[in-house]
Amino acid sequence: MKYEENIRIELEFWKMEMMRKPTFLNRVTTGVQKKINGYIPDKVHKVITETIKAMVKTVLYGSTYTTSSMPPEDMSILHRDSLVQQKIDNYCKTGAAEGGITGAGGFLMSMADFPILIGIKFKMLFEIASLYGFDVRDFRERMYILYIFQLTFSSKQGTTKVFLHLQNWEAQLLTLPENPEDFDWQTFQQEYRDYIDLAKLAQLLPVVGAAVGAVANYQLIKKLGKTAMQAYRMRLIDQQRLIR
Repeated sequence: MKYEENIRIELEFWKMEMMRKPTFLNRVTTGVQKKINGYIPDKVHKVITETIKAMVKTVLYGSTYTTSSMPPEDMSILHRDSLVQQKIDNYCKTGAAEGGITGAGGFLMSMADFPILIGIKFKMLFEIASLYGFDVRDFRERMYILYIFQLTFSSKQGTTKVFLHLQNWEAQLLTLPENPEDFDWQTFQQEYRDYIDLAKLAQLLPVVGAAVGAVANYQLIKKLGKTAMQAYRMRLIDQQRLIR
């Protein structure tokens, strides 16, 4: 079976997963996450909220995230996927190392991990977009990156809505806000904050914080990378740019 056919099969399974209705376990998990939110100090929530707000503005407006030149247009999808997977692996290791260090440093250093981790994630997404041949200098491509981030870390209830934006991206381009300020960053940060609570809360605990921080960061970055791969494969197929 050709590599392209494998990609199409993987993509169809991924689409079905994105469209699947929330299960009982999903609803229970969401309830637990909301309960945990009530136990987390307000200053923690404030740090996360302000960090994400600042990061969204940086992604949309700034030039902080630079990438190397895009690969040749005729590069095969197999080669692109291989390069992307290498990037994901490297960023997973970087995130794990950073999470282990901050987790071992106690509460204050663990708090510092949140903005660092978000920065690592966005840097990886910019690299992935470039490797798949998309120009991240374009405001619309940066919006696509934000939607990938939101899709990865949304609750199951929000996944379908965000996925439909990505699946019909060419049509969505006609309705994108002209002003980046119109982006709904409030919902964006709420979904991300709720998602990471269960995975990252234990990093604040003494003794086990280092191990938890390393594993949590590794898994969160890996999940984001896999979502980005499928999202860009979907666009390449829709645009008939999937080169064998």
